[in-house]
Formats: sequence, C-alpha cells, structure tokens
Amino acid sequence: MKSRPDKRASLTDYFLLIHPGIYIRLALSHTFVALKTPTLADKLGMPASNSPLLRKAKQLGLASSGALETLAVMRGCWHYRSPGLAPGAEVPETEFSDEELAVALLSPSLAYSPHSIRIGAAMLGATGNDVQTLTHLAVAEQAVSCVRYIASAALHFEPGNRFWRQLLDELPDTPPVPDGVMPHPTRFVSMTGFTRQGPGRVTVWIRPRPELAALHGD
Repeated sequence: MKSRPDKRASLTDYFLLIHPGIYIRLALSHTFVALKTPTLADKLGMPASNSPLLRKAKQLGLASSGALETLAVMRGCWHYRSPGLAPGAEVPETEFSDEELAVALLSPSLAYSPHSIRIGAAMLGATGNDVQTLTHLAVAEQAVSCVRYIASAALHFEPGNRFWRQLLDELPDTPPVPDGVMPHPTRFVSMTGFTRQGPGRVTVWIRPRPELAALHGD
C-alpha cells in the first residue's frame, strides 16, 4: 500500500505583508515575524531616498548612527558621553564639517533614534555653524522639517540668538512633523533648579563644548 505524501512537507514558505516593513513568514508548522528597523523617513511618512551625506560619512568610516554620535561627543557634545561609548573614527572638520555632522544625524535616511536626533540638535547649534551651509544640506537631505522643528524649539529657549531666526528665515516652509516623532523640546536643553543666587530654574540649550573636546578628545 502506497503511503500518502505529507501535505505539510509540500508546503512552500511564503511571506505575507501585513504592514510596511513587517512581514509574517508562514512555514510548515511554525510562524515568525521579521521586523525592519524603521528610518526617520518612515516615522515622518516620507518616501525612502538615497543620502549623499550618509554615503560620504560611510566612506570616512562613519557607517552607523553610533559612529556619528561618537564623533559628535569627540567634538564636544560632552552631555551625551557614556562609559560604554565605543572609540570612533577621528574625522577632522576639514573632511566632515560640524554642519555635515549635524544634518547627518538628522537625516531621514538614518535609522530612527530620538537619541541621534537630540545629538543632531546639539550639533546644529555648534558655535561657528554657517546658516547657508546648514540650509543647503537640510534641503539636499530632505531634513528641512526636522531642522525647522529644532530651530523653532531653540528660538523659544534662546530668543535673543539671531542664529536660530536666520536659520528659520532661510529654510523653506514645510508641514509640521507628526506628533510624537521628534523629541519634546525640553529634551534639547539642560535644566538646573539651583543658581548662584539660590533656588531657580536655569535652562541651557545643549551644544558642543570645544574646550571639552580639546581637553578629553573622546
């Protein structure tokens, strides 16, 4: 008597798309879910695009958001240092400027990370940054809405800083970013509840501190 073929063994694996970037694979008697790491563009509802800036960064040894964050700390973003911070590529500003580093950390093509966005916001306010350069880079990277969000938040905390007003005036108008995607504005500042004059709140926009970069170098 011939044995019947096992129908389960003849099943072909297949994938079912249930949501952008989320697939269910059905195979024999088991099921698993494969998740795609979302980019900032995914969170903003923007189409994916190639990033010339991230491609340049990769050629310089900055192949991940972690490498970009480490370089920012090396350049004085001491607020974001951590004991477990891995050594990173020492890329000079002549090869990858502070403006490029700031916009790279805010690029929609980068993996979504509020931490990267916060460090990008700090680099955006680096002393000496050029408004025209930032505007050009933000447009090229399709990061205008993110840069506008940060500049608007910074102007609230630093109303007397003409840099933020000039940046907002130069950037094209864009629809606001969706709620919940960008960090709350208070995540871009440091606050203290005590001053030399006694109790009182002092709010300071977080930006690179060149003296720490020169002193510590990491």
